[in-house]
Amino acid sequence: MFQTFDSAGDPAVGKPRVALLRQWLAANGLDGFIVPRADEHQGEYVADRSARLKWLTGFSGSAGVAIVLRDRAFVFVDGRYTLQVRHEVDLDIFSIESLVDNPPAVWLKDAIGKGARLGFDPWLHTIGEVKALQASADKTGAVLVPLDKNPIDIIWKDQPEAPAAQVELHPIGFAGELAKDKLARLATAIAKDGATHAVLTDPSSIAWAFNIRGGDVPHTPLALGFAILAADGSHQLFMDRRKFSRQVAAYLTQLAEPHEPGEFEAAVVALAKGGGKIALDPVLAADRLRMLVEDNGGTVIAAPDPARIPRATKNQAEINGSRAAHRRDGAAVAKLLCWLERQRPGSLDEIAVVTRLEETRRQTGEETQMPLRDISFDTISGAGPNGAIMHYRVSRATSRKLQAGELFLLDSGGQYQDGTTDITRTVPIGQPTEELRERFTLVLKGMIGISTLRFPAGTRGSEIDAVARMALWKHGCDFAHGTGHGVGSYLAVHEGPQRIARTGTEKLLEGMMLSNEPGYYKEGSYGIRIENLILVTPAEEVEGGDIAMHGFETLTLAPIDIRLVRTDLLTRDELHWLDAYHARVLAEIGPMLDGETLAWLEKATAPLPHDQKL
Repeated sequence: MFQTFDSAGDPAVGKPRVALLRQWLAANGLDGFIVPRADEHQGEYVADRSARLKWLTGFSGSAGVAIVLRDRAFVFVDGRYTLQVRHEVDLDIFSIESLVDNPPAVWLKDAIGKGARLGFDPWLHTIGEVKALQASADKTGAVLVPLDKNPIDIIWKDQPEAPAAQVELHPIGFAGELAKDKLARLATAIAKDGATHAVLTDPSSIAWAFNIRGGDVPHTPLALGFAILAADGSHQLFMDRRKFSRQVAAYLTQLAEPHEPGEFEAAVVALAKGGGKIALDPVLAADRLRMLVEDNGGTVIAAPDPARIPRATKNQAEINGSRAAHRRDGAAVAKLLCWLERQRPGSLDEIAVVTRLEETRRQTGEETQMPLRDISFDTISGAGPNGAIMHYRVSRATSRKLQAGELFLLDSGGQYQDGTTDITRTVPIGQPTEELRERFTLVLKGMIGISTLRFPAGTRGSEIDAVARMALWKHGCDFAHGTGHGVGSYLAVHEGPQRIARTGTEKLLEGMMLSNEPGYYKEGSYGIRIENLILVTPAEEVEGGDIAMHGFETLTLAPIDIRLVRTDLLTRDELHWLDAYHARVLAEIGPMLDGETLAWLEKATAPLPHDQKL
């Protein structure tokens, strides 16, 4: 079993640990310290050793920041975690702030007085973040102090060791392109940016570029490390060589000069002293790297990670792998939903469903000779009011029974060697109310709107996000998260830079994979989310039109619960889409099912009545 159900966060840890931190700050002449939920790589998942925010505050979400001052303390979270954070932190110690509406760089202007010294770890903040913080500090007269040693690491006496999971090779059949060819492409891009070198700090980029996978963080097959790529092809890889088998070591030595992680800073300094022009991604690279380059005579070239767009635009092997992974995963989800519908209301709790789904995914993978390698994130299994907590993580302390008359929200995914999946389905337990059916159908209309959208080249995620919200807006409703995130190929389930959101500034390119997941959440009552993964298709001419248009191919294959659909709220085209989608689900995953489950799927994908539509 890949998911544990220990308490997600313990508010009792905050008081004694904040007291320890304040003692250290006072002894070192500081008025405060910033604790981000980040490691040196700025990934969504961090190793246990780097879970400093959770250790200090109890907050276990994937995005957040704490700022501890001598007499006050704050935790900043986004809309996904506004309910969760209040359960996980001591509200007598921490005040809650919005990471979106009042982020630290904005908050700083009014909260820190002239001359106040605010410490930070430059390894845990990006170049862009520090630039914004510095601008605010300059306006107030505060002083930002980069620290050589993180004080959390000093006071955290039983801090875990750094992870050292084994690295494995990602076969060409799944990768679709040899690593040497990828690295050659990246070297050309580095030269085009006017740089002599580029530092890869994102382990996803390293995994993609070198065709390797690892196991250093939960649920994402990453090997933590750094790489310095050179325009002339003389690349360096900095990774704990205990992770390498003889085969892996021999393979990687052909692609780059291997080094231990402890040699990384010295290598950057040496390049800087030699006049290197070093490309750093301001959104991803730690400010410590900027300091190393600039303080040693080098030049920082602000440029995006050269691997991010090539990684995000999937090749045909990756697309074919994802389609296969989604067929298997859809069959597993269908088995789970069939089983769930047969259970008596009140007989199951949230943990039982998670456990059953993992078993079903594992069994389906074994039957098809493509094993489930991991879940792609901790399953969100929310019954009734727990479903309203957008990133709820079930624990033994919070697990709730699935009761009649309520909704159950199940957001889950799998990591397979040929693809990464992410699917959300919301189902009624017993007979749903008309309110639940109406809200569900409004969310469904938004999901269908994205699914059927056509858009010209150059369109950005921010320009289509409203499509998913229009039906909800008409009824005075909305949801406090983006509509879609990028998805990797047996990599991070939340991959940038592509996204469908108000902040989605990246152009949507052919081959990009994203989620399509509008929702609605009524605090204290229920949550609704419907999520499919989608693929940006090639631009095609539209009959009678002037310009070619991209569209989306839906990858996820599992029924949407028609018991919650109010057909009178759907247009004829929306009804046709839903029927066609369900017909495809039956055709593609039906052959993988039999008996009771196949009979259930045939009923669950039956066409809906269209008589009332003109």
